[in-house]
Amino acid sequence: MNYKRTKVSFVSSCLCFVKNNAVMITAFLAAIITSIFIPIDKAYLDYFDYKTLTCLFCILAVVCALKNINFFYILARKVVQKFKTARLCILALVYITFLGSMLIANDMALLTFLPLGYFVLTTTNKQKYMAFTFIMQNIAANLGGMLTPFGNPQNLYLYTKFNIPNLEFISIMAIPFFVSMIAITICCIIFVKAEELKLEDEKLVLNPKRTIIYIFLFAFSIIIVFRVIPYWLGLIVIPLVLLFMDRKALKMVDYPLLLTFVFFFIFAGNMGRIDVVRTFFSAMMDKNTLLFSVLSCQLMSNVPAAILISQFTSNYADLLVGVNIGGVGTLISSLASLITFREYVKHNPGKAGYYIAMFSAFNFGFLILLTGIMMFLKTI
Repeated sequence: MNYKRTKVSFVSSCLCFVKNNAVMITAFLAAIITSIFIPIDKAYLDYFDYKTLTCLFCILAVVCALKNINFFYILARKVVQKFKTARLCILALVYITFLGSMLIANDMALLTFLPLGYFVLTTTNKQKYMAFTFIMQNIAANLGGMLTPFGNPQNLYLYTKFNIPNLEFISIMAIPFFVSMIAITICCIIFVKAEELKLEDEKLVLNPKRTIIYIFLFAFSIIIVFRVIPYWLGLIVIPLVLLFMDRKALKMVDYPLLLTFVFFFIFAGNMGRIDVVRTFFSAMMDKNTLLFSVLSCQLMSNVPAAILISQFTSNYADLLVGVNIGGVGTLISSLASLITFREYVKHNPGKAGYYIAMFSAFNFGFLILLTGIMMFLKTI
C-alpha cells in the first residue's frame, strides 16, 4: 500500500515538475535532437555565453534575497496606499510592475507584484478587476523590461553577444518603451472606474543591515552587467555573501531558467551548423528581421527566439526590438505570461477560458500596435 502511494506521489511530482518547467524540458529535448545531427565536439564549448549566465544568476540570487526581506512588497505597498481609487490603485500596481521589470527582470517582477495585486483587489472587494489587472501587469512586465539590458533575459543575452553600447541600447528601445507606457496607461484609464477604495495598514519592518547589504549586492550585479568589472567576480562575491546572509536565496534562484539558456545555447549552436537551416534563416533575416523575430516569439517564446535568430543575423537593432515586443501575443510568447496565467487560475479556478480570451484580446492589440508603429518607422 505504501509502495503504491509512494509511486503515485513520485509520478505526480514528475508531472508537476514537467508542467512547471515545460520550456526547460522543451529546450532540453531540442538540444538532444539537434545533437544527433551535430555530434558533441570541442565547438560546443563556444556555444555558451558565460557572461550572460553569470549575470543572470547574480541578479536572480540578489533579487531573491531582497524578496525574502519583503523589500519589494513593502516598497510597493507604500506606493499603493497613497492612492484612494480603484483606477489609481491599479495604475500604481501596473506601473510598479512596469518599472520593477526594468530592475529585477520580468518574471521576478511578476512573482513579486502579482500577489500584491491579488491582495489589494481581494481586501478592497474589487475582484472584478482581477483578470484585467493581472493581464496589464503581465504586459507591463514584458514591455517594461525592454529598456534595460537586464530587464529581460533575452536583452541580457543580446546585449552581451553583440556588445551593444549602453546609450545605443536605450535609444533602440526608447520608442517602443514609451509607446507601451502610454498604451498601458490609456487602457487602465478606460477599463477601470474611479471607484473609492481603502487599503488597511499592515506593520512590516525591513532589516536595516540586510537591506543595505543586499542593495549593495544588487548595485554590484548591475555594475557587472554594464561591463565595469569582470563578470567572474560576481560568481565569487555574491554566492559567498549570501552563503552567510541568506542561503535560502541561493536555493530559490530560478535554476530551470538558467538551464533553459544552457539547452537553448546548444540547440541554437547546432542549428547554426546545419546548412539547410542556416540558409533558410539567413534568407528570412535578410527579408525582414523585425517581423520574423516577432512571429518567431509567438511560436517558441522570446528567449529561445533571441538565441536562435541571433545566429543568423548581425542586425541586432531589429532583432532586439522584435524579441521584446514579441513577448506579447500568444500565451507562450513569454515565460512571464505563463507565470501570470498560472497565478490567475490558482486564485480563480474555472475561469481559465475567460482569462485566455481577455488575455488574447489585449495582448494581440498591443502586438499589432507596437509592430505596426515600428514597421512604419522603418519605412520613414
